[in-house]
Amino acid sequence: MPTRKAKPASRLNLGGICLALFLPWLLFCAMFAVMSFSLHYKEKMVCYLLVFASLVLCLILAKSAYDEIQAGANASWSLFLAAACFLGHALGVALGDLNYFYHMEPYYDTVNLNTYPDLNPATWPAQMVMDAGQVTFSPGSKVNASMAMAFHNSETYCVAPIVNGNAQTQYDFWAAGLNCCTGASSNNAVMLSDYACGEYNNPAASSGLRVMREDQREFFRLAVKQAENAYSIKAKHPMFFHWMEDPSLELAAYQDEGTKYFLFGVYAFFALLLFLVIVAVICLHTSS
Repeated sequence: MPTRKAKPASRLNLGGICLALFLPWLLFCAMFAVMSFSLHYKEKMVCYLLVFASLVLCLILAKSAYDEIQAGANASWSLFLAAACFLGHALGVALGDLNYFYHMEPYYDTVNLNTYPDLNPATWPAQMVMDAGQVTFSPGSKVNASMAMAFHNSETYCVAPIVNGNAQTQYDFWAAGLNCCTGASSNNAVMLSDYACGEYNNPAASSGLRVMREDQREFFRLAVKQAENAYSIKAKHPMFFHWMEDPSLELAAYQDEGTKYFLFGVYAFFALLLFLVIVAVICLHTSS
């Protein structure tokens, strides 16, 4: 009785598999780095040109896969490669932009500003130090928590004046923090009973790292407006600082967080791609 020949097992396309694993990952890493770090800050036009060039590469791969399908060839791995590259491009750009906004942009903004030692908040107007990034206030300076105020808008924006002495007439320098104070609220204003922002309880703290995010500063300014009305004080040009002992350590933390976020994304996306490639290999090998 004649025996039926077994169907030969389909060969794995090792070249296509390796390309589908590493090219999208390298594309993701490149976009993540371009959007996260100094190129985005110093050369925005070059940064966006590279993003556009990456998108063009994805479109070329998609067109190549389409041409293979039109020619009747097996384009499974070409389609996977194009889709994975589109995914890597999109995630790299989006996650890189988030990393830049939350970590690296505040770092670059601050290191490009000046450092002022021994600044007396009672005598120095903020207009004289508008380029300040890090400030060490003169001995005796403190955060006056008894004149704290907050503005609530989904989050609580807390401020308290930085003072030196009791005869202060101008209040241009403010310690600021997010969701670190409590009290009774009325029409978005919060009369505080518990201010706990930054290193408020550290007697060695006498420095400030400037708040760089403009979206937060707008709400801090509204809190200062409320404080002006509540305490009958004047703050012509309020500047906001994270109150702490050593701003340089906090500044380094911005850079460290941005680097950690980048490395985590690089490893996580490679793991995701590896999983997708394994699934694709199983599905395509089974169906062949």
